[in-house]
Amino acid sequence: MLWLYIHLPNLLLEHISQDQAGKTPLIVSEPGHGLVYQANRAAHELGVRAGMRLKTAVNLAPELVIARMDSGREQRALAQQARWLYRLADYISLYPPNGLLTEVSSLKRLYGGLPSLWQKLTEELKSRQLTGQMATALTPSAARYLAQINRGQCTDCPEILKGLMQTLPIEQVDLPERTVKRLGKLGLLNLNDALSLPANEIAHRLEPETLQRLQQIQGTRPDPQTPWQLPHHFRQRMDFVSDIEQMAGLLFPLQRALGELESDLQWRQQDTDYLKLTFHHRDHAETHLAIRTAGPEHQAAAFMALARIQLEQQQLAAPVMAMTLTVSRLIARGQPAGTDLFGTESDPDEAWQTLISRLQARLGESAINTMVSHPDHRPEKAWMQRALAKPGKTAPNLDVRLSHLPQRPLWLLRAPQAVHHLPEAWLAGPERISGGWWDGERVQRDYYIAQLNTGQLGWLFRDVSGGWYIHGWFG
Repeated sequence: MLWLYIHLPNLLLEHISQDQAGKTPLIVSEPGHGLVYQANRAAHELGVRAGMRLKTAVNLAPELVIARMDSGREQRALAQQARWLYRLADYISLYPPNGLLTEVSSLKRLYGGLPSLWQKLTEELKSRQLTGQMATALTPSAARYLAQINRGQCTDCPEILKGLMQTLPIEQVDLPERTVKRLGKLGLLNLNDALSLPANEIAHRLEPETLQRLQQIQGTRPDPQTPWQLPHHFRQRMDFVSDIEQMAGLLFPLQRALGELESDLQWRQQDTDYLKLTFHHRDHAETHLAIRTAGPEHQAAAFMALARIQLEQQQLAAPVMAMTLTVSRLIARGQPAGTDLFGTESDPDEAWQTLISRLQARLGESAINTMVSHPDHRPEKAWMQRALAKPGKTAPNLDVRLSHLPQRPLWLLRAPQAVHHLPEAWLAGPERISGGWWDGERVQRDYYIAQLNTGQLGWLFRDVSGGWYIHGWFG
């Protein structure tokens, strides 16, 4: 079996600085130690190095921006990298704080060989502005250690991989410090030297745990891995080097996160109609912003247009130090109506849903409604206002033959108006409407379609008192 390990030595630093121009010197420091944990290129150019004392780094770079080490933040960043790797490989194990392991024996044929897969991973790392050290090996541990010291090669040759494994320094293989010192005193400086001893000698002179670890690296003892499972939701957190005080400053990192969301939804073949933005403040409780679409959507541009409208109408409660995009509602994607197998025709519902989504984002959800029929014979009560139905929910089929129904005007007056001069051209009628006895608003009317003397085509009625009224206009 062939394993591939990706070591991300600057993961936390690169995760934090993804939304920055890169010209500001930035470091990650370990709280309580006063040491530089990671430093970006701008800091390197000023002489700042990992392991340096924080006071020295500040003297070298007075404009240095310092981000504190956070193991929780680093693990979240690692999980975000596992999500895109899962689109390329189905078996992944996480090695916090900055390592990803995947089995690639079954992927070589899919990608046309190991070099093609290696190139694909290299391009992905470059596009995400990540520093990655990759290595292949016949065992998970060997791949991990080779990647960590950057001795990995793009090869699946057993002889070459075995030779690379044997050259691993003994201090690199996660043995206790006292064990490493004892092996050093015996002149055993690399893995090949240690494995040259008989197994019973290693167990006797050192301890059984050391023998077990060496055999796992060699592949003569099982080394089970815990597979990572893709969560049934999308979640991406964006941490900022400095707090953002204006909503406009959130648009660029949000656009990048929405691009990740689109890729994730495309891979899943799913859509969503609800996004949640969480703003993390330093000295204030979290605030939230919901983004809803009129129908299932997966395109980042559509989400971004809605988010821009809503962000322009909001005021930040406090400066934002981080922002999280969460999508918990995932909808199975169906074939859009109005498209052929190749998608050459546009979906007529897509433009409508986009328009409704933007209107709701700008005016509010309660401002956009639709009209539906209501079972009442009285014209002014035969319709009602209702919120837009969720996509996929259609009205029941009542099997009504519209051709057998009486004609109705599209323009119904808010209240009937008295007619003082009766028309001379009567075109249809009478149609008697009687009802409302159940709610105390009874009507008894005979309706006619007639052309008034002014040339307008109206819908008139005469009530029980003998009065004539106009109730609507035809086009």
